[in-house]
Amino acid sequence: MKLLIKNGTVIDPATDKPFQADVLCVDGKIAKMAENISSRGVKTIDATGCLLFPGFIDMHVHLREPGFEYKETIASGTRAAARGGFTGVAAMPNTAPVADNAAVIRFILEKAAQSGSSRVYPIGAITKGSQGKELAPMAEMKKAGAVAFSDDGHPVTNAYLMRQAMEYARMLKVPIISHCEDTALAAGGVMNEGYTATVLGLKGIPSAAEEIMVARDILLAEMTGCALHIAHVSTAGSVRLIRDAKRRGVPVTAEVTPHHFTLTEEAVLGYNTNAKVNPPLRTEADIEALKEGLADGTIDVIATDHAPHATHEKDKEFDYAPFGILGLETAVGLIFSELVDKGVLTLNQVACKCALNPARILGLPEKKLQVGSDADITIIDPNRREIVDPKDFVSLSSNSPFNGFTLKGLPVATILDGRITMQDRVPVSTTN
Repeated sequence: MKLLIKNGTVIDPATDKPFQADVLCVDGKIAKMAENISSRGVKTIDATGCLLFPGFIDMHVHLREPGFEYKETIASGTRAAARGGFTGVAAMPNTAPVADNAAVIRFILEKAAQSGSSRVYPIGAITKGSQGKELAPMAEMKKAGAVAFSDDGHPVTNAYLMRQAMEYARMLKVPIISHCEDTALAAGGVMNEGYTATVLGLKGIPSAAEEIMVARDILLAEMTGCALHIAHVSTAGSVRLIRDAKRRGVPVTAEVTPHHFTLTEEAVLGYNTNAKVNPPLRTEADIEALKEGLADGTIDVIATDHAPHATHEKDKEFDYAPFGILGLETAVGLIFSELVDKGVLTLNQVACKCALNPARILGLPEKKLQVGSDADITIIDPNRREIVDPKDFVSLSSNSPFNGFTLKGLPVATILDGRITMQDRVPVSTTN
Protein backbone atom coordinates (compact mmCIF):
# COMPACT_ATOMS: atom_id res chain seq x y z
CA MET A 1 0.00 0.00 0.00
CA LYS A 2 1.48 3.32 -1.14
CA LEU A 3 0.49 6.93 -0.60
CA LEU A 4 2.36 10.01 -1.82
CA ILE A 5 1.90 13.45 -0.29
CA LYS A 6 3.14 16.11 -2.70
CA ASN A 7 4.37 19.68 -2.18
CA GLY A 8 3.80 19.98 1.55
CA THR A 9 5.80 21.86 4.18
CA VAL A 10 7.13 19.42 6.77
CA ILE A 11 7.00 20.39 10.46
CA ASP A 12 9.16 17.88 12.29
CA PRO A 13 9.83 18.53 16.01
CA ALA A 14 13.28 16.96 15.57
CA THR A 15 14.35 19.80 13.25
CA ASP A 16 14.47 23.53 13.84
CA LYS A 17 12.98 24.77 10.60
CA PRO A 18 10.14 23.74 8.28
CA PHE A 19 11.19 22.36 4.91
CA GLN A 20 9.54 21.48 1.61
CA ALA A 21 9.32 17.79 0.70
CA ASP A 22 7.20 15.10 -0.86
CA VAL A 23 6.48 12.22 1.54
CA LEU A 24 6.10 8.66 0.26
CA CYS A 25 4.34 6.22 2.58
CA VAL A 26 4.71 2.49 1.97
CA ASP A 27 3.06 -0.23 4.06
CA GLY A 28 2.39 2.07 7.00
CA LYS A 29 5.86 3.64 7.17
CA ILE A 30 7.47 6.76 5.75
CA ALA A 31 9.68 5.30 3.02
CA LYS A 32 11.09 8.43 1.39
CA MET A 33 11.17 12.20 1.84
CA ALA A 34 12.53 14.29 -1.01
CA GLU A 35 11.59 16.86 -3.60
CA ASN A 36 9.81 15.80 -6.79
CA ILE A 37 9.11 12.14 -5.99
CA SER A 38 7.42 10.53 -8.98
CA SER A 39 3.69 10.04 -8.47
CA ARG A 40 3.15 7.62 -11.35
CA GLY A 41 0.82 4.80 -10.28
CA VAL A 42 0.66 5.99 -6.65
CA LYS A 43 -2.37 7.39 -4.82
CA THR A 44 -1.50 11.05 -4.31
CA ILE A 45 -2.54 13.94 -2.08
CA ASP A 46 -1.64 17.45 -3.27
CA ALA A 47 -0.59 19.31 -0.11
CA THR A 48 0.43 22.56 -1.81
CA GLY A 49 0.20 25.37 0.73
CA CYS A 50 -0.35 22.91 3.56
CA LEU A 51 1.66 21.89 6.64
CA LEU A 52 2.58 18.27 7.39
CA PHE A 53 2.79 17.42 11.10
CA PRO A 54 3.45 14.12 12.85
CA GLY A 55 0.06 12.61 13.63
CA PHE A 56 -1.57 14.52 16.48
CA ILE A 57 -2.43 12.64 19.69
CA ASP A 58 -5.19 13.83 22.01
CA MET A 59 -4.24 12.37 25.37
CA HIS A 60 -7.51 13.27 27.10
CA VAL A 61 -10.83 12.18 25.56
CA HIS A 62 -14.03 10.53 26.72
CA LEU A 63 -15.25 7.96 24.19
CA ARG A 64 -18.14 6.91 26.47
CA GLU A 65 -18.11 3.27 25.38
CA PRO A 66 -18.93 0.97 27.13
CA GLY A 67 -22.08 2.17 28.85
CA PHE A 68 -22.95 5.56 27.36
CA GLU A 69 -23.15 4.80 23.65
CA TYR A 70 -25.99 7.31 23.21
CA LYS A 71 -23.42 10.07 23.82
CA GLU A 72 -20.50 8.64 21.82
CA THR A 73 -19.03 5.33 20.70
CA ILE A 74 -15.50 4.31 19.96
CA ALA A 75 -16.42 4.32 16.27
CA SER A 76 -18.00 7.80 16.29
CA GLY A 77 -15.41 9.27 18.64
CA THR A 78 -12.50 8.12 16.54
CA ARG A 79 -14.22 9.44 13.39
CA ALA A 80 -14.47 12.78 15.18
CA ALA A 81 -10.79 12.45 16.01
CA ALA A 82 -9.92 11.80 12.37
CA ARG A 83 -11.98 14.81 11.27
CA GLY A 84 -10.16 16.87 13.88
CA GLY A 85 -6.74 15.80 12.60
CA PHE A 86 -5.90 13.29 15.33
CA THR A 87 -4.34 9.92 14.60
CA GLY A 88 -4.48 8.79 18.21
CA VAL A 89 -6.58 9.38 21.32
CA ALA A 90 -6.17 8.32 24.95
CA ALA A 91 -9.53 7.26 26.40
CA MET A 92 -10.40 8.14 29.99
CA PRO A 93 -11.86 5.36 32.17
CA ASN A 94 -15.18 6.88 33.31
CA THR A 95 -17.29 4.41 31.35
CA ALA A 96 -19.91 1.95 32.64
CA PRO A 97 -18.45 -0.32 33.79
CA VAL A 98 -15.47 1.81 34.75
CA ALA A 99 -12.24 0.81 33.00
CA ASP A 100 -10.76 -0.45 36.26
CA ASN A 101 -9.82 -3.97 35.18
CA ALA A 102 -8.10 -5.81 32.36
CA ALA A 103 -11.33 -7.02 30.77
CA VAL A 104 -12.62 -3.50 30.06
CA ILE A 105 -9.20 -2.40 28.79
CA ARG A 106 -9.18 -5.33 26.37
CA PHE A 107 -12.77 -4.57 25.29
CA ILE A 108 -11.81 -0.98 24.38
CA LEU A 109 -8.81 -2.14 22.38
CA GLU A 110 -10.84 -4.80 20.56
CA LYS A 111 -13.60 -2.31 19.64
CA ALA A 112 -11.00 0.17 18.43
CA ALA A 113 -9.36 -2.50 16.27
CA GLN A 114 -12.76 -3.36 14.74
CA SER A 115 -14.15 0.12 14.08
CA GLY A 116 -11.64 2.78 15.08
CA SER A 117 -10.55 5.57 12.72
CA SER A 118 -7.64 6.43 15.01
CA ARG A 119 -5.42 4.60 17.46
CA VAL A 120 -7.01 4.29 20.91
CA TYR A 121 -4.86 4.19 24.04
CA PRO A 122 -6.91 3.14 27.10
CA ILE A 123 -6.31 4.84 30.43
CA GLY A 124 -7.11 2.69 33.45
CA ALA A 125 -8.77 3.91 36.63
CA ILE A 126 -6.59 4.54 39.67
CA THR A 127 -9.20 3.21 42.07
CA LYS A 128 -11.94 0.60 41.78
CA GLY A 129 -15.02 2.20 40.28
CA SER A 130 -13.13 5.53 40.46
CA GLN A 131 -14.58 5.76 43.96
CA GLY A 132 -11.31 6.72 45.64
CA LYS A 133 -11.45 3.92 48.22
CA GLU A 134 -9.30 1.02 46.95
CA LEU A 135 -6.60 0.78 44.30
CA ALA A 136 -7.57 -0.89 41.04
CA PRO A 137 -5.36 -3.74 39.69
CA MET A 138 -2.90 -1.45 37.94
CA ALA A 139 -0.37 -4.09 36.88
CA GLU A 140 -3.08 -6.22 35.24
CA MET A 141 -4.42 -3.21 33.35
CA LYS A 142 -0.98 -2.22 32.13
CA LYS A 143 -0.41 -5.76 30.87
CA ALA A 144 -3.75 -5.55 29.04
CA GLY A 145 -2.75 -2.30 27.33
CA ALA A 146 -3.41 0.65 29.66
CA VAL A 147 -0.94 3.48 29.04
CA ALA A 148 -1.66 5.57 32.16
CA PHE A 149 -3.92 5.72 35.20
CA SER A 150 -6.48 8.36 36.18
CA ASP A 151 -9.75 8.79 38.02
CA ASP A 152 -10.50 11.74 35.74
CA GLY A 153 -13.78 13.38 36.67
CA HIS A 154 -13.10 12.41 40.28
CA PRO A 155 -10.10 13.49 42.35
CA VAL A 156 -8.35 10.95 44.57
CA THR A 157 -9.00 12.84 47.79
CA ASN A 158 -7.14 10.43 50.07
CA ALA A 159 -3.49 11.49 49.97
CA TYR A 160 -2.23 8.16 51.29
CA LEU A 161 -4.08 6.29 48.55
CA MET A 162 -2.68 8.68 45.94
CA ARG A 163 0.80 8.05 47.32
CA GLN A 164 0.30 4.30 46.94
CA ALA A 165 -0.96 4.77 43.38
CA MET A 166 2.08 6.84 42.51
CA GLU A 167 4.45 4.27 43.97
CA TYR A 168 2.85 1.49 41.91
CA ALA A 169 2.79 3.66 38.79
CA ARG A 170 6.47 4.45 39.21
CA MET A 171 7.28 0.73 39.39
CA LEU A 172 5.14 0.11 36.31
CA LYS A 173 6.78 3.07 34.53
CA VAL A 174 3.50 4.73 33.58
CA PRO A 175 2.18 8.18 34.52
CA ILE A 176 -0.57 9.14 36.90
CA ILE A 177 -2.95 11.68 35.34
CA SER A 178 -4.50 13.79 38.06
CA HIS A 179 -7.89 15.51 38.08
CA CYS A 180 -7.00 18.22 40.59
CA GLU A 181 -10.03 19.32 42.58
CA ASP A 182 -10.62 19.78 46.29
CA THR A 183 -14.27 18.76 46.31
CA ALA A 184 -14.88 20.16 49.80
CA LEU A 185 -13.74 23.58 48.62
CA ALA A 186 -15.51 23.28 45.26
CA ALA A 187 -18.60 22.50 47.35
CA GLY A 188 -20.99 21.77 44.52
CA GLY A 189 -20.07 24.83 42.47
CA VAL A 190 -21.02 24.94 38.81
CA MET A 191 -18.82 27.73 37.34
CA ASN A 192 -15.89 29.96 38.25
CA GLU A 193 -16.27 31.84 41.51
CA GLY A 194 -16.38 35.56 40.78
CA TYR A 195 -18.43 38.46 39.51
CA THR A 196 -20.18 36.57 36.70
CA ALA A 197 -21.29 33.79 39.04
CA THR A 198 -22.68 36.43 41.42
CA VAL A 199 -24.59 38.13 38.60
CA LEU A 200 -26.07 34.81 37.47
CA GLY A 201 -26.82 33.62 40.99
CA LEU A 202 -24.77 30.46 40.46
CA LYS A 203 -22.50 28.80 43.01
CA GLY A 204 -18.85 29.29 42.14
CA ILE A 205 -15.73 27.11 42.25
CA PRO A 206 -12.67 29.04 43.48
CA SER A 207 -9.30 28.72 41.77
CA ALA A 208 -7.86 27.41 45.01
CA ALA A 209 -9.98 24.26 44.69
CA GLU A 210 -7.74 23.27 41.77
CA GLU A 211 -4.48 24.73 43.05
CA ILE A 212 -4.55 23.01 46.45
CA MET A 213 -4.68 19.60 44.77
CA VAL A 214 -2.06 20.56 42.19
CA ALA A 215 0.26 21.45 45.08
CA ARG A 216 -0.51 18.23 46.95
CA ASP A 217 0.09 16.00 43.96
CA ILE A 218 3.31 17.79 43.05
CA LEU A 219 4.57 17.13 46.59
CA LEU A 220 3.58 13.47 46.31
CA ALA A 221 5.32 13.17 42.94
CA GLU A 222 8.42 14.76 44.44
CA MET A 223 8.23 12.27 47.30
CA THR A 224 7.64 9.15 45.20
CA GLY A 225 9.47 9.95 41.95
CA CYS A 226 6.33 9.10 39.98
CA ALA A 227 5.68 10.74 36.63
CA LEU A 228 2.71 13.02 37.32
CA HIS A 229 0.59 14.63 34.60
CA ILE A 230 -1.80 17.41 35.62
CA ALA A 231 -4.97 17.33 33.52
CA HIS A 232 -6.88 20.37 32.21
CA VAL A 233 -4.96 23.16 33.97
CA SER A 234 -7.20 26.23 34.24
CA THR A 235 -5.71 28.78 36.64
CA ALA A 236 -2.73 31.11 36.83
CA GLY A 237 -1.90 29.71 40.26
CA SER A 238 -1.66 26.16 38.89
CA VAL A 239 0.72 27.36 36.17
CA ARG A 240 2.96 28.96 38.82
CA LEU A 241 2.99 25.79 40.92
CA ILE A 242 3.88 23.59 37.94
CA ARG A 243 6.57 26.00 36.75
CA ASP A 244 8.17 26.03 40.17
CA ALA A 245 7.99 22.23 40.44
CA LYS A 246 9.72 21.80 37.09
CA ARG A 247 12.50 24.13 38.20
CA ARG A 248 13.02 21.85 41.21
CA GLY A 249 13.21 18.80 38.96
CA VAL A 250 9.88 17.24 39.94
CA PRO A 251 8.74 14.78 37.23
CA VAL A 252 5.55 16.70 36.42
CA THR A 253 3.93 17.52 33.08
CA ALA A 254 0.69 19.35 32.33
CA GLU A 255 -1.96 19.93 29.71
CA VAL A 256 -4.39 22.70 28.80
CA THR A 257 -7.56 22.49 26.72
CA PRO A 258 -8.49 24.79 23.83
CA HIS A 259 -11.59 25.97 25.68
CA HIS A 260 -9.55 27.03 28.69
CA PHE A 261 -7.11 29.13 26.64
CA THR A 262 -9.94 30.60 24.54
CA LEU A 263 -13.09 31.23 26.61
CA THR A 264 -13.68 33.11 29.85
CA GLU A 265 -16.39 32.63 32.44
CA GLU A 266 -18.52 35.09 30.49
CA ALA A 267 -19.27 32.32 27.98
CA VAL A 268 -21.71 31.07 30.61
CA LEU A 269 -23.83 34.26 30.37
CA GLY A 270 -27.39 33.41 29.39
CA TYR A 271 -26.97 30.18 31.38
CA ASN A 272 -25.25 28.52 28.44
CA THR A 273 -24.88 24.92 29.59
CA ASN A 274 -22.61 24.15 26.63
CA ALA A 275 -20.02 26.29 28.42
CA LYS A 276 -20.35 24.33 31.67
CA VAL A 277 -17.14 22.40 32.21
CA ASN A 278 -15.02 21.17 35.11
CA PRO A 279 -12.63 22.80 35.86
CA PRO A 280 -14.69 25.85 34.94
CA LEU A 281 -13.84 28.53 32.43
CA ARG A 282 -11.90 31.21 34.29
CA THR A 283 -10.78 34.81 33.59
CA GLU A 284 -8.72 36.75 31.06
CA ALA A 285 -5.83 36.80 33.54
CA ASP A 286 -5.93 33.00 33.74
CA ILE A 287 -5.99 32.73 29.94
CA GLU A 288 -2.90 34.92 29.70
CA ALA A 289 -1.12 32.77 32.27
CA LEU A 290 -2.06 29.59 30.39
CA LYS A 291 -0.69 31.05 27.16
CA GLU A 292 2.53 32.06 28.92
CA GLY A 293 2.78 28.53 30.29
CA LEU A 294 2.39 27.08 26.81
CA ALA A 295 4.98 29.42 25.36
CA ASP A 296 7.65 28.85 28.01
CA GLY A 297 7.19 25.07 28.22
CA THR A 298 5.53 24.93 31.64
CA ILE A 299 2.50 23.36 29.93
CA ASP A 300 3.63 20.44 27.78
CA VAL A 301 0.46 19.34 25.98
CA ILE A 302 -2.72 20.60 24.37
CA ALA A 303 -5.52 18.08 24.98
CA THR A 304 -9.23 18.50 24.37
CA ASP A 305 -10.99 16.76 27.29
CA HIS A 306 -13.56 15.85 24.62
CA ALA A 307 -16.68 15.19 26.71
CA PRO A 308 -19.82 14.36 24.69
CA HIS A 309 -23.28 14.72 26.23
CA ALA A 310 -26.70 14.22 24.68
CA THR A 311 -28.81 17.31 23.95
CA HIS A 312 -31.46 16.37 26.50
CA GLU A 313 -28.79 16.23 29.21
CA LYS A 314 -27.47 19.71 28.48
CA ASP A 315 -30.93 21.20 27.83
CA LYS A 316 -31.91 21.73 31.46
CA GLU A 317 -31.32 24.12 34.37
CA PHE A 318 -27.65 25.10 34.63
CA ASP A 319 -27.21 23.57 38.08
CA TYR A 320 -28.37 20.17 36.84
CA ALA A 321 -26.69 19.98 33.43
CA PRO A 322 -23.55 17.81 33.27
CA PHE A 323 -20.06 19.25 32.94
CA GLY A 324 -18.39 18.79 29.56
CA ILE A 325 -17.51 20.30 26.19
CA LEU A 326 -16.80 18.66 22.82
CA GLY A 327 -13.28 19.26 21.61
CA LEU A 328 -11.95 16.95 18.93
CA GLU A 329 -13.38 18.67 15.86
CA THR A 330 -12.55 22.27 16.83
CA ALA A 331 -9.18 21.89 18.55
CA VAL A 332 -6.81 22.48 15.63
CA GLY A 333 -8.74 25.51 14.39
CA LEU A 334 -8.59 27.03 17.88
CA ILE A 335 -4.88 26.27 18.20
CA PHE A 336 -4.12 28.05 14.94
CA SER A 337 -6.58 30.90 15.44
CA GLU A 338 -5.68 31.64 19.07
CA LEU A 339 -2.06 30.53 19.41
CA VAL A 340 -0.26 30.32 16.06
CA ASP A 341 -1.78 33.35 14.34
CA LYS A 342 -1.34 35.44 17.50
CA GLY A 343 2.32 34.50 17.91
CA VAL A 344 1.93 32.50 21.12
CA LEU A 345 3.33 29.25 19.67
CA THR A 346 5.57 28.43 16.73
CA LEU A 347 4.70 25.60 14.37
CA ASN A 348 7.45 23.52 15.94
CA GLN A 349 5.95 24.09 19.38
CA VAL A 350 2.55 22.97 18.08
CA ALA A 351 4.16 19.75 16.84
CA CYS A 352 5.61 19.21 20.30
CA LYS A 353 2.42 20.03 22.24
CA CYS A 354 0.15 17.95 20.01
CA ALA A 355 2.32 15.04 18.89
CA LEU A 356 5.80 14.61 20.39
CA ASN A 357 5.06 15.38 24.05
CA PRO A 358 1.82 13.34 24.36
CA ALA A 359 3.61 10.34 22.89
CA ARG A 360 6.57 10.72 25.25
CA ILE A 361 4.39 11.17 28.34
CA LEU A 362 2.32 8.07 27.51
CA GLY A 363 5.36 5.98 26.59
CA LEU A 364 4.36 5.66 22.93
CA PRO A 365 6.64 5.57 19.87
CA GLU A 366 8.23 8.93 19.07
CA LYS A 367 6.11 11.10 16.80
CA LYS A 368 8.40 12.39 14.07
CA LEU A 369 8.28 12.85 10.31
CA GLN A 370 11.36 10.93 9.27
CA VAL A 371 12.15 7.98 7.04
CA GLY A 372 11.26 4.82 8.93
CA SER A 373 8.69 6.51 11.18
CA ASP A 374 5.06 5.41 11.31
CA ALA A 375 3.08 7.04 8.50
CA ASP A 376 0.79 8.92 10.89
CA ILE A 377 0.45 12.43 9.49
CA THR A 378 -1.79 15.43 10.16
CA ILE A 379 -2.10 17.81 7.19
CA ILE A 380 -3.25 21.34 8.00
CA ASP A 381 -4.19 24.18 5.69
CA PRO A 382 -3.21 27.29 7.70
CA ASN A 383 -5.38 29.54 5.51
CA ARG A 384 -8.57 27.50 5.41
CA ARG A 385 -11.50 29.06 7.27
CA GLU A 386 -14.61 27.46 8.65
CA ILE A 387 -17.61 28.62 10.66
CA VAL A 388 -18.27 26.12 13.42
CA ASP A 389 -21.63 24.41 13.10
CA PRO A 390 -22.28 21.41 15.37
CA LYS A 391 -24.57 20.01 12.67
CA ASP A 392 -21.38 19.27 10.72
CA PHE A 393 -19.83 17.28 13.56
CA VAL A 394 -19.46 13.52 13.20
CA SER A 395 -19.57 13.10 16.97
CA LEU A 396 -22.91 11.76 18.19
CA SER A 397 -23.22 14.82 20.42
CA SER A 398 -23.22 18.56 19.74
CA ASN A 399 -22.42 20.24 23.08
CA SER A 400 -19.98 22.85 21.81
CA PRO A 401 -19.73 26.46 23.01
CA PHE A 402 -17.99 27.39 19.75
CA ASN A 403 -21.09 27.35 17.56
CA GLY A 404 -20.76 30.28 15.12
CA PHE A 405 -17.04 30.85 15.74
CA THR A 406 -14.90 31.41 12.64
CA LEU A 407 -11.74 29.31 12.80
CA LYS A 408 -8.69 29.68 10.57
CA GLY A 409 -6.15 26.89 10.15
CA LEU A 410 -7.85 23.54 9.78
CA PRO A 411 -6.90 19.89 9.28
CA VAL A 412 -7.65 18.87 5.70
CA ALA A 413 -6.30 15.31 5.76
CA THR A 414 -5.47 12.74 8.40
CA ILE A 415 -3.20 9.79 7.60
CA LEU A 416 -3.08 6.72 9.85
CA ASP A 417 -0.62 3.95 9.02
CA GLY A 418 -0.39 5.35 5.50
CA ARG A 419 -4.20 5.22 5.05
CA ILE A 420 -6.39 8.27 4.60
CA THR A 421 -8.90 8.52 7.46
CA MET A 422 -10.04 12.08 6.67
CA GLN A 423 -9.79 14.17 3.53
CA ASP A 424 -11.20 17.63 2.85
CA ARG A 425 -12.87 17.68 6.30
CA VAL A 426 -14.76 14.42 5.65
CA PRO A 427 -13.87 11.17 7.45
CA VAL A 428 -13.04 8.25 5.18
CA SER A 429 -14.18 4.74 6.03
CA THR A 430 -11.30 2.68 7.41
CA THR A 431 -12.74 -0.42 5.79
CA ASN A 432 -12.05 0.91 2.27
